[in-house]
Amino acid sequence: MTEHSHECGAPGPDEHGVDCAEVMAEVWTLLDGECTEDTREKLREHLQKCPGCLRQYGVEEQIKKLIARKCSGEKAPRQLYERVRLEISRTTIIRRGG
Repeated sequence: MTEHSHECGAPGPDEHGVDCAEVMAEVWTLLDGECTEDTREKLREHLQKCPGCLRQYGVEEQIKKLIARKCSGEKAPRQLYERVRLEISRTTIIRRGG
């Protein structure tokens, strides 16, 4: 689990089976509008109930805005995009494994 998961209303998954680690793993798909409507709704409901995840979501949202502003809207090469996604996945797995 992520470091902030203790701030969530429930220590484990919420009523939709979503936990803090899953939210953080999916936060960029939510920010980019790349997740399904069902996933988007589940993540948003979790964010409303979990101050730690909401705070981290806000940080990620600010990072996304900063990157967009500094890169003038240019898209990263696909290879870089895939490398970053892989590193984010590895970080999530490492955090889960403790």
